[in-house]
Amino acid sequence: MNTKAARVESGRIVRAAVRPYEIQRDPAALELLLVNMAAALGGTAGDAHALTMTAELSQVFRTKREGVRAVVDAACAAFGAASIQVFSVDGVFLDPDSARSDPLSVAAANWRASAELVASTWADAVLVDIGSTTTDIIPIVAGTVRARGRTDPERLEAGELVYTGAVRTPAEALLPGLAAEGFALSGDVYVWRRQLTPADYTFPTPDGRPATRQFAGERLARVICADREMLDDRALDGIAERLAGAQLDRVVDGLSRVLARCPELRGSTAVLAGIGTFIAREAVERAGLTPVSLSIEYGDSAVHAPAAAAALLLARSGAVATR
Repeated sequence: MNTKAARVESGRIVRAAVRPYEIQRDPAALELLLVNMAAALGGTAGDAHALTMTAELSQVFRTKREGVRAVVDAACAAFGAASIQVFSVDGVFLDPDSARSDPLSVAAANWRASAELVASTWADAVLVDIGSTTTDIIPIVAGTVRARGRTDPERLEAGELVYTGAVRTPAEALLPGLAAEGFALSGDVYVWRRQLTPADYTFPTPDGRPATRQFAGERLARVICADREMLDDRALDGIAERLAGAQLDRVVDGLSRVLARCPELRGSTAVLAGIGTFIAREAVERAGLTPVSLSIEYGDSAVHAPAAAAALLLARSGAVATR
């Protein structure tokens, strides 16, 4: 998983960053990571900090309540409770104590931050944010977020959360009939297809070898119980194409479900964000929507959309924020 941060000055994003971090491996490291990221972005003692999270779902925590408390506590230890505002799934900021007392109101609220930011610019649109792990598909009608789901289970059921992403999704979760041994990830598919670079592969590879195209090919060969001495490049192209196509179908299915509930958005704009924008673009075009990249308004920070959104929303509320 990744920790993302953005800094806002004078109403605009001036810097953004991402750091790979698996909280289940070292939960106590979160506080120092936050301190170091804020410092790298030019943070000062007087900053306000907007916080949004997904880490509460980690298996290191037995409940989301425990996870939310751990993340909020780490942020408060890093910056001081008085400077922290936690973004909620209802589109408002809560103080740390309120977030701790109502954990489901802030658990995995990052999608809502991105959606509120998009709604401030595009009155009628569908936000499609494909990250390393998941895809958010959020309808916006008349400048209002029209998501049916509030919690992640509700969003999964509604098609607004599609649990597939550009880097971390196991190959066997994309296409039935493959070796269910965790041999390859979606990141291997897109590094092989040259749609992602090795630097984009911000997660440990299944075999511990580098995230290069050569080793991505070796990992892809194993999903059909083969190896590179058995398969040439053309065969690997075929495997990667089928996996990419299957993932695309899942995103298109989610889009279709959302558009069925919001028919007024058919033929409208789709705002694309995240490292998997190249997947989103093909999906929305197939669904008959007009793609527009969030980067048009917010530059490279669109890759870190929830962090940029939370920071901007807090800044617009009268504070200068680093998330």
